[in-house]
Formats: sequence, C-alpha cells, structure tokens
Amino acid sequence: MFVHSTVYKCNECEKCFDSNQPLTVHKRSHSGEKLFECSDCGRRFTKAINLVVHSRIHSGEKPYKCHVCDKAFSQSGHLNPHMRVHTGDKPYKCPLCNKSFTTSSNFQTHERRVHSNRRPYDCRYCGKLFVTKSELKRHVRIHTGAKPYSCRHCSDRFTSRYKLKRHLLESHNEGTWLMCHICQKKFVVSDSLKTHVRRHEDVKPYVCSECSKRFYTACELKQHQLKHSEVRQFYCCLCDKCFKHRHNVKKHFKRCATSLGITDGHSGLLLSNLPLIISAPVSGPSSQDELQERVNV
Repeated sequence: MFVHSTVYKCNECEKCFDSNQPLTVHKRSHSGEKLFECSDCGRRFTKAINLVVHSRIHSGEKPYKCHVCDKAFSQSGHLNPHMRVHTGDKPYKCPLCNKSFTTSSNFQTHERRVHSNRRPYDCRYCGKLFVTKSELKRHVRIHTGAKPYSCRHCSDRFTSRYKLKRHLLESHNEGTWLMCHICQKKFVVSDSLKTHVRRHEDVKPYVCSECSKRFYTACELKQHQLKHSEVRQFYCCLCDKCFKHRHNVKKHFKRCATSLGITDGHSGLLLSNLPLIISAPVSGPSSQDELQERVNV
C-alpha cells in the first residue's frame, strides 16, 4: 500500500524533516531566534530541552546516576563517557605518544596542549589565546562579570562550577572532599589530586621528545619545550616584538608603552584597557588615532 509522505526542507541548508514542527525549531539555528529564557541568569535558548538541561546548573538536579559509584550527571551524554572510568575503555589514542583517552574532546585538547602551539580561541576583549572554547568562555567572564553558577543555599554566585563546588564544600558542607592518602591534603576535583599524588610518588608521565626530560604535568612539559623551539607565540600589541614567554611580554609592554607616551590619563588611554598579548605580530601604531582603535577592539 502506498503511503503519501511529505518532506519538509529547510531553504537555508536543505536539511529535511518528517514534519513541520522540527523544521520550525531547526530554522531558529539560522535566524538566531531564542524563545526560551532562563529565569535565573537570563540566558536564552532555541529549544525548550536545552533550557531544561541548562536549568539543572542552577537547581543542582542530576537525574542520570552511575550504577557503579552513584556519581550523578545533569546530562545523559555525560554519563556515557563516565562509565568508561569503570570499564577502562579508552578508545581515543594519540598517534604521537600513545596516550589514550575516554573522550574525543579530551584527545583533541591533549593534541593542542601537548603536541602543538595551536590556540584557536582568542578573547575579543584582550586578545588572550586559549586551547579550548570552554577555557575562553570562563575567561570572558572576567571581563563581563557574568556569574552563571548560583548557590541553592544562599545568594552567592560564581563564575565557574569549580568555585561553586568549593563554596558548597567549605560553606555548606555539601559534597565530598578528595583527600591525598599520603599527606591528607584536600582537593575539590580529581585531576588536582592526581597531579598532587604524582609529585609524592615522583611519577613523571610527560616526556620531552627532544631531550627525554620528564615532567609531572603537560603544562610543565609545554613550558620546557619552548627552550627547544624558536616559536615566539606572545606578541606586544604596540610593536612587532615577540617573545617565548608571557611574563617577558608583560615586562616589555610597560617599557614600550612608556616610550610611546602612553600612561594613565594620557589622551584618555588607560594601560589597564590595552591588550598585552595577541595571536600574531602587527605593525606598530602609526598614530594616536590608530592606537585608540586598537584599544577599542
């Protein structure tokens, strides 16, 4: 028997749907329309389900529970990777160092952080570069003052989940501290505890490919690798000079600003508003107007 079927196609990207309702929702991804607003922080969403998931940040609701350790999650998509902690399954393997990961996002972050100088996400306020989008998102809150994480016991709000979790532990005795079995030092998250224990046990899993020197953390390895590299990824935004290390460009910036006559109160420009680091070198400002444009970016 023939059943007539109508296909609903998006005129922007030609994606097809079985009915008009999902097509209507899909079109919002092109128009930017966000009908659903969070009553706690004002953030808006294109889909009602996205608002429901987001609201769990404020309510603390975690309906998806691990049957092995009782750890709970706000999204089902977070529970599935967690189960690999118990099974030991790490399907994402780095071809350069053979380290394995439970999620593709952790593998991609590892590649950028350990095996490359690539930092694709830059802050539009100060030009600082980041390995992941989530790191950039947390950083931007320094500029905007946004505090999307609220305590359900008091009126305090926080810029990150980590700070909220620490507050709950310290102020409301909610949650469980993670304790070092050697010195009894307490930690909020497991990654910090793992790094701490490595120092007790003198385990250095990160190895330099140039000289075989070993390190406790990926960050320490990355800093060391700059000694072998000619890459100078930090640039003064007032001239063409570039540096290997962030602290060096900050020292240079103060001298450079003074030589250009840029000080607090001079021509309405404040040093605190100038970006110290950008992703690529640029030519020095040819005029005070051009400098003002850089400040306002």
